[in-house]
Amino acid sequence: MSAHAPRQVDSAYAWLRLAISMTIATIGGVGMWSVVVALPAVQAEFDVARGGASLPFTLTMIGFGLGGVLMGRLADRRGVLLPLLVGAVAIAAGYALAAQASNLWQFAAASGLLIGVGSSANFVPLISDISQWFERRRGIAVALCASGNYFAGAFWPTAVEHFIGTYGWRATHLGIAVVCLVTMVPLALCLRGRPPVAGPGSGGAAAPPALGTLGLSPRVLQGVLAFAGLCCCVAMSMPQVHIVAYCGDLGYGVARGAQMLSLMLAAGIVSRIASGFLADRLGGLATLLIGSVAQMSALVLYLLMDGLTSLYVISALFGLFQGGLVPSYAIVVRECFPAKEAGGRVGVIMAMTLFGMALGGWMSGVIFDMTGSYRAAFANGVAWNLLNALIALWLLHRRTRYAAPRGVPQPV
Repeated sequence: MSAHAPRQVDSAYAWLRLAISMTIATIGGVGMWSVVVALPAVQAEFDVARGGASLPFTLTMIGFGLGGVLMGRLADRRGVLLPLLVGAVAIAAGYALAAQASNLWQFAAASGLLIGVGSSANFVPLISDISQWFERRRGIAVALCASGNYFAGAFWPTAVEHFIGTYGWRATHLGIAVVCLVTMVPLALCLRGRPPVAGPGSGGAAAPPALGTLGLSPRVLQGVLAFAGLCCCVAMSMPQVHIVAYCGDLGYGVARGAQMLSLMLAAGIVSRIASGFLADRLGGLATLLIGSVAQMSALVLYLLMDGLTSLYVISALFGLFQGGLVPSYAIVVRECFPAKEAGGRVGVIMAMTLFGMALGGWMSGVIFDMTGSYRAAFANGVAWNLLNALIALWLLHRRTRYAAPRGVPQPV
């Protein structure tokens, strides 16, 4: 495939790379969601409080975030293949070791140091790589690639819950290790080709950013985007991390919660694809603001209703509203910074979104332990979401004042 296919942006080869990237992201995305489904079983086996049982998820997100920075920079220097191979081996080793854990700390360490870091190779490097293979349809291409972990979220929670109920969480983790290793390595080898390098205006890897840095220094803009990512994902984590446990506490059962999580993430796929089309028309910043306001409205609904049917409906709405948020940051980076910096800069921002997921997941568990319910945790999510929306609105306002005409290089 890589030896004979034409390697131009927006080519058939680019779309084939996108399909393979989505498949890898779907398989490797198990690291994001299995720990959520396993939370009640791990809590029961190790006899810890809800906040303590949330620790493996927190460390997984931290590992994912830090790994995203390292893997993104590695992809900038060496291409996407090496990070993918490292990630596949790390995920397999992490699940194998987690299956043997004798206490919560061993399980959490395997989750953070191996599963989290390994999973990051299937997100930031793939998004960075795909963004350099598309120009006219960059928004939809990035959104589709970023949807891989939502395809994972639509498939893996119910599958993992079934196998945990049938064989136990230890055997399930060992099985995941085998599946990831034997599928991800061959798929990674299909992505040996490097992005095309073209001159300014051609849409290749050397094309200048469309917007510039909005009147801010590159460092300040990066920091603002990173903090915005933290805020939105603190809010996002509340339903995604705790919906399974929440349904168990309400008496609906963890299986119902796993179904809601899968429904939420399946709806997120639709949202991510729609956000790609929206970003191609309105730009990344406008798409970010729309998604932020919509996600906040869904969190308010969680505060108002907790019936079984209403939770299914709200979970679907939450997925539809929030799915496009994270890809929007990658699109904004490609609009504001040179392509050669995409992996490192997207990695930093994605790291902060994952730190937000980690912080929000842990914070919600602690708030539950303190209050005995999730109402205050949902209110906490709304407050963080509001801050994210205000930042997105401010940046969008700056775009109208400071954005350079398309094709004019910006100082970096």
